[in-house]
Amino acid sequence: MHSKPTIRSVGADEWRRVGELGELLVRRHHGFDRSRFIPPSALRAEDYVARVREELIGGNATVDVALVNDRIVGYVFAGIEPESWKELRPQAGYIHDLVVDEAHRHAGIGRALVTAALDWFAARGVHRVMLWTAPWNEDARRLFDRLGFRHTMIEMTLDLA
Repeated sequence: MHSKPTIRSVGADEWRRVGELGELLVRRHHGFDRSRFIPPSALRAEDYVARVREELIGGNATVDVALVNDRIVGYVFAGIEPESWKELRPQAGYIHDLVVDEAHRHAGIGRALVTAALDWFAARGVHRVMLWTAPWNEDARRLFDRLGFRHTMIEMTLDLA
C-alpha cells in the first residue's frame, strides 16, 4: 500500500531531485523514439533544472512536487503559454512535464500532481489546458483520458536525413 502523497511547490533545496526525475523523462522519451526525441546527453539534470527555473522567473509557470515519506517521488512542470497563431489557439495552460518515479506509479500521484497544476491554472483564470504525450506512453494517456483531456492533434514526423 502506498502512502498518500503531499503535493506542494518545489523547495529551493529540492531541485537536484527534480533534475534526476527530469533525466528519467528525457531517457524514457528517447527510448520511445530515438529519431524524434533528444538524447539524454543533450539535456542533463542540471541543464534541465536551469531551463525550468528560467521559465519560473516570469511567474507564468509552476513546479509542484509529490512527496511520500519526505522523499520527492514526482513532479509536474506547467505554464501559461501565450496565444499562438501558428498553433491556431488562444492563450492556454500547458502541462509540460509530469514525472512519477517508477516505484510510485499507479498510486494516484500523477493525478494529484495534474490536479495541483489544474488548480494553479484556475486560480489564474486560465480556461484551457493542453499537453502532449507520446503515443507509446499508455499509462499517461489513460491518466489524461480519465482526467477529461481529449485528443485534438496528432503530431507526425518525417526524417529527411
